Amino acid sequence: MPRDSDKTGLVTAGGALFGKLKALGVDYVFANSGTDFPPIIEGLIEARNKGIDLPQAVTVPHEHVAVSMAHGYYLVSGRAQAVMLHTNVGLSNGATGAINAACDQIPMFLMSGRTPVAEGGRFGARTVPIGWGQEMYDQAALVREACKWDYELRFPDQVASVLDRGWSIANSTPKGPVYLSLPREVLCESCPPDGLDAPTRMSPARMAPDGQALAAAAAALAGAENPLIIAQRGAGSNEAFNALSDFVEDWAIPLSHYWANQIAIPMSNPSHVGWVPDDLLRTADVVLVINALAPWWPDRITPDPEATVIQLGPDPLFARSSPMRSFRSDITLAGDTEAGVLALIRAVGRRPQDCDRIMKRRSRIRAISEAERARTRKRARSGRRSPMSKDWISHCLGRAVHGRKASVFHELGCPLPPLELDDHLSYFQEPHSGGLGWGLPAAMGAQLADPDRLVFATLGDGSYMFANPTACHQVCEALGLPVITLVMNNEEWGAVRHSVEELYKGGLTSRTNDVPLTSLRPSPDFAKTAEASRAHTETVFDGNELPAALERAIRVATEEGRQTLLNIAIERTDPHPNGGTRNEDKRRKS
Repeated sequence: MPRDSDKTGLVTAGGALFGKLKALGVDYVFANSGTDFPPIIEGLIEARNKGIDLPQAVTVPHEHVAVSMAHGYYLVSGRAQAVMLHTNVGLSNGATGAINAACDQIPMFLMSGRTPVAEGGRFGARTVPIGWGQEMYDQAALVREACKWDYELRFPDQVASVLDRGWSIANSTPKGPVYLSLPREVLCESCPPDGLDAPTRMSPARMAPDGQALAAAAAALAGAENPLIIAQRGAGSNEAFNALSDFVEDWAIPLSHYWANQIAIPMSNPSHVGWVPDDLLRTADVVLVINALAPWWPDRITPDPEATVIQLGPDPLFARSSPMRSFRSDITLAGDTEAGVLALIRAVGRRPQDCDRIMKRRSRIRAISEAERARTRKRARSGRRSPMSKDWISHCLGRAVHGRKASVFHELGCPLPPLELDDHLSYFQEPHSGGLGWGLPAAMGAQLADPDRLVFATLGDGSYMFANPTACHQVCEALGLPVITLVMNNEEWGAVRHSVEELYKGGLTSRTNDVPLTSLRPSPDFAKTAEASRAHTETVFDGNELPAALERAIRVATEEGRQTLLNIAIERTDPHPNGGTRNEDKRRKS
């Protein structure tokens, strides 16, 4: 059947879609194709032959990997990417990634084909039984709650305006994923080129804190006797990271990375006070919460009723993501994290010279910081055994990457405190939505965004299996991504067991060796999985051998440009209250 796109100036909608995405700044479309993709594939070839500038289409053999790669790419580059999946079944596999992106406030253009509407008589209509089997009453419902906006493309000449709108919404405060459904018949038609090569005509909406609220927050911080900052999702940019580091040191304000998935200041900063701020929170008279979903554990500790609580962030009350979240907010500063942090620092201004109140606070906070750092290092060194502790692995990894441009992606892997990282983009923890399998593909996306960066994925053995590792290693080899994967293997769901013990303190689980629904024995040989894609692999049992194994992995990544997997035997442990671990079982793996 002849296509209208053969006429001068018209482009098949399937190809036009990619051209417009490139104009919006998309470098990569992470895709898992299916029977809805013929007009996309045909259109891509047509667009390429016509010399249209296109983003690179990356074939990813599992949808969760595709969405997580887009997530990781944004974390390092700051540029939102696109994901294209196969009808409802592909979208359902990608839904967990969409939930993670929503929780982490990550913009991306999520798309999936829609099985043809027409049963015949129209180009692109249904041809095989799957066209009927994949029909849904509401396909977008699979991801609607995780997306800021969803729409179904109705006509080919909508491509430019629909993508403009979705893009501006995804990148507006607070940022997040958007979803577009793509019926096959529409993609088979042709559309005019108007607007396809132009950037968006709809500028994203960026919020800034209210001036009056900003002044009140600044006055509260400047006058506080015992201020505290709790930061969970970083400072928003390298500029804000550096400014916040100078600010907390200048004003002697302690900052805690409570359950952080990014760091907001260097961990070597003398105002950095570790992972759990309970003692400081108990006595604080002003608490600044920077983009923290859950800044403290309400059943364990809450701020003094007389304290002033300031919540700052893109969605400081988390109205979009949390139906129930009742943490106090006496002063609410809504806006992009970077803009809010910088505006607040400017509003507070320079500290009074030789202020006795601040000088005394500085001495006290430095002592707390140094004592916490010493405890963390001592605990890490005590885990240098066979099998070793997670703290020891973190300590060794932190030393290995010191002074290098590196990022550590953590998913139930290396705990933050012993890493002692100092750079803005050096640490990313799994989103608090808990959609497992995120860490390795997110690290892959980060590596794609910055090929010169040393990128580590540190995972529990269960998280590694959730990552669809065969698909991950295949993509790493195909794209030449030298990601270094550390699998911390204790043959169990340690986080699940710990959760039971935390809820039922002194209960049966804490006195039982064989805990139901937590065992991952017998452990697969994870090295074999990575070796299937020609990765460099090692299995490490002895903690004394880990530093050398890490250096070998770094050499393979930097000199050979090849991926590495270290399968590391660790002790059975529970998360320690301050982010480390305590030994539960010193069994030796063999």
